[in-house]
Amino acid sequence: MTAELRRPHRTFTIRQLCREFNCTPRALRFYEDKGLLSPARDGMNRVYSYKDRARLRLILRGKRVGLALAEIREILDLYNIGDGGATQAAKSLKKFKERIVALEAQRVDIDNAIAELRAGVEMMEGQLAETRPDLLPQATDYDQVLRRRLDPEHAH
Repeated sequence: MTAELRRPHRTFTIRQLCREFNCTPRALRFYEDKGLLSPARDGMNRVYSYKDRARLRLILRGKRVGLALAEIREILDLYNIGDGGATQAAKSLKKFKERIVALEAQRVDIDNAIAELRAGVEMMEGQLAETRPDLLPQATDYDQVLRRRLDPEHAH
């Protein structure tokens, strides 16, 4: 992190933070309404400190990995207890490990669902090949349209 970002007197506008973190002003106001951010005011304008910026980074990182706002708040609230961040780190570690377990379970569920779907596709393609081979090209065309919509890079 650069020294400029560590300076306590450095402030940011809502526009600057939205641009940097690719989020909307509405999202920042929502986090403020939920008590996760506390920007200062300059008239009607919000003025975000380096601390607000750091909190926003943690909020967005927590959301990206699937933590609930209440869990994120728990972690953020431990920042100022005066133990050098040890309690916050311990709470974060516990939450992160719990999230890893949950995501790994989801991955198993997703892998199982994909396997079931592939088996179903194979069975239906076999049935169509025997009973109505004229419908198979339509199914293939539809599959390619879906693949392009979902992942244009891997469409054939």
